[in-house]
Amino acid sequence: MKALFIGGTGTISSAIVRRLTEELNWEVWLLNRGNRKLPQGAHQIIADIYQEEETARKLKDLTFDVVCEFIGFGAADVERDYRLFRDKTKQYIFTSSASAYHKPAANYIVTEGTALANPYWQYSRNKIACEQFLMEKYRSEGFPVTIVRPSHTYDEKRIPVGLHGKNGSWQVIKRMLEGKPVIIPGDGTSLWTVTFNRDFALGYTGLMGNRHAIGEAFQITGDETLTWNQIYETIADALGVKLNAVHVASEFLAQAGKNYGYDFEGSLLGDKAVSVVFDNSKLKRTVPDMRTTVRFDQGVRRAVDYVLAHPQECQQEDPEFDQWCDLVIAAQENALRSCLPHNEK
Repeated sequence: MKALFIGGTGTISSAIVRRLTEELNWEVWLLNRGNRKLPQGAHQIIADIYQEEETARKLKDLTFDVVCEFIGFGAADVERDYRLFRDKTKQYIFTSSASAYHKPAANYIVTEGTALANPYWQYSRNKIACEQFLMEKYRSEGFPVTIVRPSHTYDEKRIPVGLHGKNGSWQVIKRMLEGKPVIIPGDGTSLWTVTFNRDFALGYTGLMGNRHAIGEAFQITGDETLTWNQIYETIADALGVKLNAVHVASEFLAQAGKNYGYDFEGSLLGDKAVSVVFDNSKLKRTVPDMRTTVRFDQGVRRAVDYVLAHPQECQQEDPEFDQWCDLVIAAQENALRSCLPHNEK
């Protein structure tokens, strides 16, 4: 079997490529600009997918069993892919997002039948538009699309948190190590699912070349559901420190982040602030091998070990976000003090 990845070196796609080449004996091709190291066993097509004519020339004599799209973020991207691949593949898998599900949530149990609507996040609305275009092409022309919807997926190089700045999660981890207060959105009791990328790859590869997946959408997550308090406490345990948590309302964080260029309205109100429990029964019927093999406490310890051992690669400091956290925490403390009786201030 022969697969083409548009991208192929990200957190999710790299785990899928490894499984295909190391365990399943697929012929794997990556179409990208050639700026990252090629995974062992993979072939490369160096092209800028946004340059459609150039890409079409390089794909001229090639066909694939599966084309996997990981960097499609708007309708124009999938319209281009449709033109490029409609006669070149037996299956086109589009990576959408679980954030596309209806917000605010009508029901905390999420299935593939949950409505798609997100008034808080343009990113999610763009993904919805991609899905709508592709499913229309499937219904009208038989374009062999499969849609996958990941939620919060991480690997051994990234420690997942609910709120971070523009440089990733390291600054949050650094605050934990220094004993500084760490912001947890809301009261920390909303439900969330974090999935190790190797487990995601189990579900995804089971859909590749699977005729039962054509014309269907599948959410791919692990089965372990945690509260945000449990997630942060597990990270602190892996770091060997005591968690100093400060809970701040997500609405307040969204407003307070705007002047600093943070889109917390989208990433919190449109995603992480909402309790969700994913019902993965549809995926498991189609891919019986799908299961959670890496619990969060196991995966986060791997990530902590890697991040601490690779400072140049993984420890990018973010002083602006650090200062912003201090300002938000101080503002909340000042507001609380202003509500106390005068003799207690």
